[in-house]
This record gives sequence, structure tokens and C-alpha cells, in this order.
Amino acid sequence: MKKIEAILQPFALDKVQDALSAIGVEGLTVQEVRGHGRQKGHKEIYRGQEYEVSLLPKVKIEIVIPDARLDEVIATITSSAKTGKIGDGKIFVSDITDAVRIRNDERGEAAL
Repeated sequence: MKKIEAILQPFALDKVQDALSAIGVEGLTVQEVRGHGRQKGHKEIYRGQEYEVSLLPKVKIEIVIPDARLDEVIATITSSAKTGKIGDGKIFVSDITDAVRIRNDERGEAAL
């Protein structure tokens, strides 16, 4: 099993969620997070004062999937979140050794 963590622009969440649902990905966790990558934030002006916004609002999606669906899910996320502009986000993939459904003790891919 693999865990996909995708850091995205907040406006991309609905489109990504709909695309994942369309390919049968049912479970995901979403968090509102703040951070920056290469863009290092931006400057804003508020009441005549310029200030640096270094941590930008982002959305983090976490999904655990069977190994066989990895490429399909990554392609779905990238195609639905990509604008071609800096700050589109990143996808991280990790191995998951086990999963347990608390309700009935199912383990492994059956728990997904």
C-alpha cells in the first residue's frame, strides 16, 4: 500500500476531489496547512504598509491506496490540480506497512 500526500492550492481541492471520486477513490483526509516552496511567499500592502507573507495557505490531501493504483491516482491529481504556474504543489509517496479498520478488524488492503 502507498500513502499519497498532496500539497495543493486551496482552489484546486474541489476539482481534485471530484476527479478522485470519478476514478473510485473513496477515502481521503484534507487539512488546511500553510507553507511555501520555491516561491517563498509574496509581498502585500495593507493600510499603506508593505509586509511579507512567507507562509501561504495550502491544502494537504492524504490518501492510502493499493500499490497497483499509484500511477493512476498521481496522474489524476496532477492533471486536475495543474495550472502551470509556480505554487501548484507537490505530491509525496510513502510506503504503508499495514492498515486496520477499527470497526471490524479488517487488515491490509481490505481495510481501505
